[in-house]
Amino acid sequence: MSTYRLDKLFSPRSIALVGASPREGSLGRTVLRNLREGGFSGPIALVNPKHAKIDGLACVRDVADLDPVPDLIVVAAPPKAVPEIIERAGARGICVAIVITAGLGHGEGSLAEETRVIARRHGIRIVGPNCLGVAAPHAGLNASFAARAPLPGDLALISQSGAIAAAMLEWGAARNVGFSAVVSLGDKVDVDFGDCLDYFAADRRTRAILLYVESIAHARKFMSAARAASRAKPVVIIKSGRHADGARAAATHTGALAGSDSVYDAAFRRAGLLRVLDLDELFAAAETLGRQKPFPGGRLAILTNGGGIGVLAVDRLADLGGTLAAISPQTFASLDAALPPTWSRANPVDIVGDADATRYARSLEALLADEANDAVLVVNVPTALASPSQAARAVIETVKRDRATSFRPKPVFAVWLGEDEALGDGFEAAGIPRYATDVDAIRGFMHLVRWREAQDILMETPASLPEDFAPDRETARAIVAGALAEGRRWLDPLETSALLAAYQIPDAPVRLAGDPGEAARLAAPILATGATVAVKILSPDIVHKSDVGGVVLDLTSEAAVREAAQAILDRARERRPDAVIRGVIVQMMVRKPKARELIAGLADDPTFGPVVVFGRGGTAVEVVNDKALALPPLDMNLAADLVARTRVSRILAAYRDVPAADLEAVKLTLVKLSHLAADLPEVRELDLNPLLADKDGVIAVDARVAIAPLPEGLRRGSGHVRFAVRPYPVEWERMIEIRGGRQVRVRPVRPEDEGLFSAFFAKVTPEDLRLRFFASVRDFSHAFIARLVQIDYARAIAFVALDDESGEMLGAVRLHANADMDRGEYAILLRSDLKGIGLGWKLMELMIEWAKAEGLSTIEGQVLSENTTMLEMCRDLGFESRSDPDDPGVRIVRLLMQEAGKAPS
Repeated sequence: MSTYRLDKLFSPRSIALVGASPREGSLGRTVLRNLREGGFSGPIALVNPKHAKIDGLACVRDVADLDPVPDLIVVAAPPKAVPEIIERAGARGICVAIVITAGLGHGEGSLAEETRVIARRHGIRIVGPNCLGVAAPHAGLNASFAARAPLPGDLALISQSGAIAAAMLEWGAARNVGFSAVVSLGDKVDVDFGDCLDYFAADRRTRAILLYVESIAHARKFMSAARAASRAKPVVIIKSGRHADGARAAATHTGALAGSDSVYDAAFRRAGLLRVLDLDELFAAAETLGRQKPFPGGRLAILTNGGGIGVLAVDRLADLGGTLAAISPQTFASLDAALPPTWSRANPVDIVGDADATRYARSLEALLADEANDAVLVVNVPTALASPSQAARAVIETVKRDRATSFRPKPVFAVWLGEDEALGDGFEAAGIPRYATDVDAIRGFMHLVRWREAQDILMETPASLPEDFAPDRETARAIVAGALAEGRRWLDPLETSALLAAYQIPDAPVRLAGDPGEAARLAAPILATGATVAVKILSPDIVHKSDVGGVVLDLTSEAAVREAAQAILDRARERRPDAVIRGVIVQMMVRKPKARELIAGLADDPTFGPVVVFGRGGTAVEVVNDKALALPPLDMNLAADLVARTRVSRILAAYRDVPAADLEAVKLTLVKLSHLAADLPEVRELDLNPLLADKDGVIAVDARVAIAPLPEGLRRGSGHVRFAVRPYPVEWERMIEIRGGRQVRVRPVRPEDEGLFSAFFAKVTPEDLRLRFFASVRDFSHAFIARLVQIDYARAIAFVALDDESGEMLGAVRLHANADMDRGEYAILLRSDLKGIGLGWKLMELMIEWAKAEGLSTIEGQVLSENTTMLEMCRDLGFESRSDPDDPGVRIVRLLMQEAGKAPS
């Protein structure tokens, strides 16, 4: 449901507490006290059949007796009563319920599931059950049993754990850090992380979002909401259970490498979230985000009166991958003139233990004016030679002056060692993040740097795939379908080789021999080239061939091949008499002495679905444990990032007499695996181990593929049903014909289309651009176009029309659905010299077709009143039109899906 009715949760006009109680220490009493003391200005009604009044407030016996009907009810009643309470609330038209009550159970047949079903039928949103509650200081709402109400601020906290939420409230109160809202989700029968992320991403009161996560139930919904939210504002996440039993039994090396927490980490990275590992780090992130906005750059200058702590800060900065700023010659001269001869003459700028307020102020002024750094960390170690409080006041005043006079003031972070609360209050009042230690400060600084870097990565334009990469999807699907029809769970080596060939992944060719004599004959031409031969058992029942002595390598003659094949067959029949044996595989031994042994493949995660795995390969792959994971789909940029996160990436470059491996071929192989996973959701695990990489490219020496039918009820569709991130929708590619017989290729937009859009905008007149963007547009920056071409296919679509011969972009239409996926807003733009040939009509029809397929009920758009051509086309397509009440020069056009396709009246 996403944000449906959540406005009534965070800004209710009226509230009812069901289960209010006069008994001290009870849940109903505590929640009532918090509601009344929170400053809520609207009416608070109470429901309790045993009392006429509680604390002077009248009680009604039943939810059905509430009049007027409240926006929000808070349920603190016994577990068995909750389903009936929600039933009666639904009948009364109540919008939202916070179910604080615990003990409703889990899963089918539980009270929680009964409550969920009832709420869904009535359209009631449910927070909980088994939660701390919800607080929204701006609305005076504290519908919780927390010991302390949150201070008002601009951090939104979404926690699965009530205890963690309560701890954050205590910490915030102690540090004067406030919240726009605090949500304890509890058992998440309805409102979940995705819903809250969507809400707070658009909430003007929220500048950053903090998440405490134990588990994710709806991966695609979460990923879509998280990706959208992280583009709008920083999102910090802490996930518990990092070392839980995630090493499930896996039949492939890639499966063994893809532990549960590693997959969560890959998901958070893909969504652009900042992951922290413990509460200390979460508190440091909250301290930073509560006082400091993200900033460009990542070069840190350190100002300190203690050389040792400055060096420790540099060490921590290096540990976290940060950058120590240089000192420009001008700034060096300024510092040299202001400081004693014993200053460090380098960054960290150690201004010596007797540094007074004046020395701190002059040094900080010089560093803030230096273009060689992007932020400054100021550290003070108390000494008897100078006043820490005076130094702190000097720093605060210097920062205030800089903020008042600079066009883009730099962020300043403070570490004042010691327990002087007055100092802390001063920094807080000035909006300067202050930390207990240099380690906390460096982490806080790096949180903002990492968030900005993640946004930069998301905005990068990936390289295009080779034009000759055209996977043979039909052949691949036939291979998998044939094996599943036989009830098998593994492809045999011949099928595996054919599957890889369908996706243009090079592998060592395999040949099937039914008996030892045939094996020798197949080996003869290989041996004639001087190569050696490997012989392996072929049986659908024997996955791990070495377990039955089913592999013999480096055979150099036909006689040796014949003898080895016979021995392999004999051992297999002896050790696995139940196995169906089809023969042996004959394969040329691949000799690449300067190749790197890699592993690449697909693993299956119960939450996030397919995962791409890359790392160092070989027989000891689990022991070495050098791997990185990424959620598909991948492009070349994402593949490059995946490779770079492994240690083995360092030896892909040239060293000594070893030429550099073909990194592009490695990245392309990972992208091809991503395409395979999208097209074939029945593929559950895939191993390329080893995948040899050298200057000539890559080749898979050994490969295994595990398959399984799609779960009952899952629609196969385009093959993306199990992806957490919806991949490129290849099924929406079309060829259309416009007037004059011109052939136009229409396809969904891709991230690598930035160049197409730049050339396209050059052929659109300023007037047409004004009609599209409602203003004069002169500069189409990378950031502007990136937002047009990098879309979330789970929520939006953009179709580009390309000339079939030249490949030039002719026009585009886009539709962006809201978080509830019931409405969408469209926009369209054609090249100015291509009007009146039917292209706009065709693009609009395709956009409407997509909206129907996604289940949208309404399409809307804004059109300038003077744009009569667009308004006429909308009318002919069945749109209704009305004036925009906020702008008389704009018309709102709307198409109801049930009306789409009907002739206009």
